[in-house]
Amino acid sequence: MTSTQTFSKVPSVFSFQRSMIVSAGAFFNDIAGQNDLSPLYVVRHGLRGTQNVSEAGDTAKGTKDRDVSNIQQTETALLDHRADALVVKFGLRMVDLDSALFACASGDRELAKLVRESVVDFVARAKSSDGLKEVSRRIARNVANGSFLWRNRVLAKSVSITTIFNGNTLTFNALGIPLSSFGDYSADEITLSEIIADGLRGNRDAAIEVMARVDFGVKGAVEVYPSQAYVENKPKGFARPLYKLTAEVPHANGIDHQTVMGQAALRDQKISNRLRTIDTWYDAFDIVGKPLPVEPNGASIDLMSFFRSGKSTAFSMLSRLNQIDPSSPEGMFCIGSMIRGGVYSGGSEKAEVKANAKTESTMDNEANEAQGEVS
Repeated sequence: MTSTQTFSKVPSVFSFQRSMIVSAGAFFNDIAGQNDLSPLYVVRHGLRGTQNVSEAGDTAKGTKDRDVSNIQQTETALLDHRADALVVKFGLRMVDLDSALFACASGDRELAKLVRESVVDFVARAKSSDGLKEVSRRIARNVANGSFLWRNRVLAKSVSITTIFNGNTLTFNALGIPLSSFGDYSADEITLSEIIADGLRGNRDAAIEVMARVDFGVKGAVEVYPSQAYVENKPKGFARPLYKLTAEVPHANGIDHQTVMGQAALRDQKISNRLRTIDTWYDAFDIVGKPLPVEPNGASIDLMSFFRSGKSTAFSMLSRLNQIDPSSPEGMFCIGSMIRGGVYSGGSEKAEVKANAKTESTMDNEANEAQGEVS
């Protein structure tokens, strides 16, 4: 195999497991005078809203024949009325890139062997590259700027991010750190990025505790925003389910107008999505002006579009890893794609492939289970 070898296709079973471990972001109340943070709970309650449907898009006869009121069951997360701020806590650890490749199998065993070797070679080059340092710095910036707080950050008066690792503590003024640009990193951002890079190189002790303190500038039971939860076939009139870490809290139930459902949180996938929003290497960046989450086809839900096609997709790049410099824009995108994980199979083959007595479909299922939700 030469350093410039490419492959017309990748194996029919080809996947990477996620190399970024993120815990869910638990919500707490920070109340003055109390030493301990208290859990912030999601409550389910009813409300009487109004109908807000475009008459042109309404399948009914028109607004005149509709009831103005809209009775709903919904879920809300509010700060304790005594709280000074919202606190969000999660843990972050990177996994050795040597372990990123989850499955690589094909009816053409020589192809699978060569592709596997190309991945091993690329990872070895990446670990000592400036590209890995830059990817790590971008992830560190997205920790430091608190972008993982999503709407809560937008509404905040001030946001303080505290990171703890190896007995060290760094604190960042999140609102003073850019959301959409990379470079001109502070010394603390670089220090944090070195922990992330060490984890990707195989240091199992390179773990980070992250705590965000969000001050909304007003007192009282302010509404905050955990992740929304998808519920299939939700009951009629049930407006918005929210994500919570725990089941219903029995001792807190029985209130006349609401039911406490569990501790509010941001999903790990939602935090991970924001931490890997580092892709400024796609062709249209100068026009779009915002980084995208690392996705194989450059998918953006916000913009409802794909920004990568042809040779700029991860599927294409992974078939020519031997030609790619890890410090180039393509190389850094490939590193980000490996961190993201996912199934990059080249399509099914007519012949059934068996590896270790497992069928392709079984291995694909296992790969999907290992990857889970990535968005």
